[in-house]
Amino acid sequence: MAFTKEDLDAINAAIASGEQMIASGDRKVDYRPIEELKEAKAHILENLSDSELIGLGLNRGRSRRPRAFRLSVCKGV
Repeated sequence: MAFTKEDLDAINAAIASGEQMIASGDRKVDYRPIEELKEAKAHILENLSDSELIGLGLNRGRSRRPRAFRLSVCKGV
């Protein structure tokens, strides 16, 4: 099954609102706990095409680790 950005938007809306049922077009899906919604979101993200991920500002190759910069400053003599 091919997923779309609309599927991801529906999952995000359900997670944000605490809903446990999503209706998308002619489909209706009932979820149990919020953890299952998060699992569904991860599954959708794994199966979105690369072009859709890029459109969302995401990249499969990008590490989730945030970048950190260390600055060292000293007062001149």
